[in-house]
Order: sequence, then C-alpha cells, then structure tokens
Amino acid sequence: MIVLKLLFESFLFAINALVVNKVRTFLSLLGITIGIFSIISVFTVFDSLENTIKSEINSLGSNVLFIQKWPWAMGGNYPWWKYYNRPEPKVGEMEEILKRSSTIEEAAFMLGVSRNVYYKNNEMQDIPIVSISQDYNKIMPFDLDAGRYFTPVESHRGNNVAIIGTDIADQLFQGIDPIGRKIKVFGRKLDIIGVTKKEGESVFGDSKDNRIFIPINYGRSVLDLRKISSTIVVMAKKGISNEQMKDELVGIMRSIRKLPPRADDSFAINETDIISKGFDQLFGVIAMVGWFIGAFSLLVGGFGIANIMFVSVKERTNQIGIQKSLGAKNYFILLQFLFEAVFLSLMGGVVGLTIVYILTLFSESILNFELTLTFGNIFLGVVVSALIGLVSGFIPSYKASRLDPVEAMRSSF
Repeated sequence: MIVLKLLFESFLFAINALVVNKVRTFLSLLGITIGIFSIISVFTVFDSLENTIKSEINSLGSNVLFIQKWPWAMGGNYPWWKYYNRPEPKVGEMEEILKRSSTIEEAAFMLGVSRNVYYKNNEMQDIPIVSISQDYNKIMPFDLDAGRYFTPVESHRGNNVAIIGTDIADQLFQGIDPIGRKIKVFGRKLDIIGVTKKEGESVFGDSKDNRIFIPINYGRSVLDLRKISSTIVVMAKKGISNEQMKDELVGIMRSIRKLPPRADDSFAINETDIISKGFDQLFGVIAMVGWFIGAFSLLVGGFGIANIMFVSVKERTNQIGIQKSLGAKNYFILLQFLFEAVFLSLMGGVVGLTIVYILTLFSESILNFELTLTFGNIFLGVVVSALIGLVSGFIPSYKASRLDPVEAMRSSF
C-alpha cells in the first residue's frame, strides 16, 4: 500500500509539473518525444519493410533452388571473368536433372528478354517477355483472371501462344476482351490464351502485371538462348532439405557438364536464404543508424528531465524537510522523486509513440506502403523512456534524499 501511495503521489507531482510549468515542461520533454519518435519510427518503417521483403522472398519458395550462371553473392578470390566464361543453363540440363535426381519434386526452365509489343495501332515498349517450361506454374504459381494456362502439347510444340499481365491487357486492348486476340512480338503474332490476376508491384519493383509468358520451346525458335541469361528452378520433395538437394545437384550438374574432379563448378546454385541474409545485415546497419539519430534527442531529453527534477527539488525543499522530520526515510524521498522523473519521461515517450501510431494510420494513403507499430516497438519505446527518466532523475532524487531536515525546513524558497 505504501508503494502504491508513493507511485500515486509521484504521478500527481508529475502532472502538477506539467500544469504549473507548461512551457518549461513541454520544452524539456520535447527531447524525449523526438528521440522516441525518431527511434521507433525508424524501427517501425524497417520492421514493416523487412516483413514485406521477407514475405516477397518466401513467395519464391523456401524449398526452391535456382541453377544459374552467376551467383547472387560473389566474394572471395574467385575472378569475375571465370563467372563470365561459364555457360548458361540449358533446357536439356533441366531434363537430365529430372531423370537423375531423387530429391527434386519439380523443375522448370525460364529466361527473360524485353521487347516492344503491338496490338493494331497500340504499342508498349520494353515489356518483359518470359519464356517458361510447362511446370513453371507448379513452382512459381500465379493466378489467372481470365483464360487458361499452357497445355502440355502447346509447351512441347512451342505454339505461338501467350499469357499476358493485366497492365498489358488494359493498355493494349483498352476494355476489349484480349482472350483469343493476337499481339505482335518478335515480328510474329501470338495468340492470347490467358490474363494474369492483378497483384500489384512487389517491394522489389517488379510485377507479373506487365509481363508476357510464352512457352520455352517457342522462345527457342525466336531467340538465341546462348546469349540470354537463363535459370533452372528446382523444388525439393517433401522432407528433403535444401542442403540435401544442393549436394545432389552439384554432383548431377558436374556429371552433366563432364567437369574433372579438380575443376571449379561452372554453375551457381542460389537460394532465397542468400537474399534474406543480405537484408538482415542491411537492416542491422539501419537499426544502428536509428539508435544513433535518436540517441542525440534522448540525450537532450535526459538533460531536460534532470533540469525539471533539480528545479522540483529546489521548489519542494521545505516540504522534504517536513516529510523527513515526520519520519520519512531517505529511500522514500529518493523513490518519490525518482518515480516522478520516470513518469515525466514516460509522458514524453507516450507522446512520441502516439505520433508514430497516427502516422501508421495514414501510411498506406500517404506512402502507398502499410506500416505496423508492433507490440515489440511499443514496449521498446516505453522501456527506453523509463530508463531515460531513471538515469536522468537519479542525481536530483539522491540530492533530495540527502537533505538535512532542519536545514530543509528553514528553506524559504
């Protein structure tokens, strides 16, 4: 009961400090408010961004590997020209992998180029044209808004058929149903058999909404695949780890390419974990920057809290003397002022958190990006505010607790 009474009295003193000295208290707490706002807003933005990026990365598949010419993370002493001299993956290699592998559930081949696309007098420039094998949608699925996917026969024969994104359908056909109509790409006509469902732009800036998918065997008839970056995408069977699949793939690819035992690999096996680790390092650096920026404001705020408490002790010296003469212990006086400092600091922190929360409510309409103030960041803001109050208020509180009761009661301030 004594502790609760002490807390309540300290809270009332903190409120009184706000009411009696509004401008002084406001300016003193502004540093805490800005500091907490700086730190928590940075963490909120980058936590939301990190979750979005990881969601995008996970959409590629956690059990998926990408066989390519170039690694996603280059390092060490391996010269770049050796990467450059590697051959591009081939469709035949994908077929051999499927025959030899015991860990792979599905495999697909893909490559991309950019070309102008025409429909009558309408034109769109530099549209990504993605050539894919039949099983691509089993590994990297996408929904269709209209039409259908390629049939096995169309993929095998390399028919001149295409699935287009919604942005292309809207801009080229302008309200006309595109299914069954023809577009011109590579100087040839393609029959439209499907339109992808609108999904919007990803955090990486790409989208299926402005792509055109064609069968790989049709792509082989109009493109020189040796000069275009290509990828074999493989998905593990249930219960098979990426490491198991990767170990087997290395052996299969070396065998297919007939590499001597001491020769370096002429291919790279990439996985989404590489991207995740890269972003983890980036966000770690950004978090340090956030703390660095906020630390200056918190330092100023800490001095502001200390200033309020020194003035409060001075104004209440006579009251302290009366309390001590009536038997109040030193620790009671210490805690009374210390709790007051913490409450004042928490008020500044709560204001900072409130501003961040208000910004998250309007983030999607202003920034076109949804921000989420997590419980972890709220807890962090509250704890940091309390610690600043605790540290800043200790010396004034200690000074108050050590006052001589007789001298304190003589004070006429």
